[in-house]
Amino acid sequence: MIGITDIEAASERIAGHVVRTPTVPSPGLTALLGVPVTTKLELLQRTGSFKARGVAAKLLSLSEAERAAGVVAVSGGNHGIALAAMAAALEVKATVVMPRSAPARAVEIAEAAGASVRLTDTMDGAFSLADRLRDEGFTLVHPFDDPVVVAGQGTVGLELASDAGELTDVLVSVGGGGLIAGVAAALHARRPDLRIWGVETEGAQAMSEALAAGGPVRVALSSIVSTLSAPSVSQLTYDHVSALVTEVLVVPDREAVRGSLDLAEHAKLWTEPAAGCLLPAAREVVARVGDGARLGLVVCGGNATIADMTAWTDQFAIG
Repeated sequence: MIGITDIEAASERIAGHVVRTPTVPSPGLTALLGVPVTTKLELLQRTGSFKARGVAAKLLSLSEAERAAGVVAVSGGNHGIALAAMAAALEVKATVVMPRSAPARAVEIAEAAGASVRLTDTMDGAFSLADRLRDEGFTLVHPFDDPVVVAGQGTVGLELASDAGELTDVLVSVGGGGLIAGVAAALHARRPDLRIWGVETEGAQAMSEALAAGGPVRVALSSIVSTLSAPSVSQLTYDHVSALVTEVLVVPDREAVRGSLDLAEHAKLWTEPAAGCLLPAAREVVARVGDGARLGLVVCGGNATIADMTAWTDQFAIG
């Protein structure tokens, strides 16, 4: 299990390389949900998502030989963008493997940062190719199955614990589980009375299915939310979530997109559906917890284009 000393060490390591993002009350979301809401704005992080933290922590931990070998990562979008940008800043050669379903803009940004991008037909294929490249000598920067990366993501929780006012419940999006594992570890140490809720989208339910099965299992992926679409969680992230998280809630893609629109309208935040899914889940948490709830939302990323949002709203006939 990742400890608070691991997360504090990661925080010191990445200071100066990433942004200490704002933690702010949201009057608009407070009015919408009827309870106080505080937002941790990771969409304002370098590269537009929390992923820069874990990537920076990993790259800064590498030996000279590992850096010289070059690094490789699998990504549905944000992890690849983060790896490309942080590797360029640290002068490390990077390869990013993405499924063809990844947002075209993510591919463009990774390539523009200087990374070599390899596309595969499926996310499973992306992980397989990355494993082969690792075997050929590349250093793998896994998006969630790495304690150094998880500790880096945990710095989100460290800052939230320090900067937020009174909270009862914190909601965190879940893909492979690196973010929620790190955040849960930090909050468990600093604010042990908090309830932590994970949020997935239907068709990207790797963590909730793992919890039902008693351990990581491979899942079929069909969600539009590529940035949450891990084919399975890791034992590392499963162990943290099963021990520290109250429950993982699952919302439909349509409601995740609607959530992004509501965040734009009421919180003035441009988010991707991986963050938009927090809003319908927050309504469920309030319904369960009651009027005494004080919510914290980890707004994980904002890497959606206007074209993306237009296509999704048309697809789901959201007026």
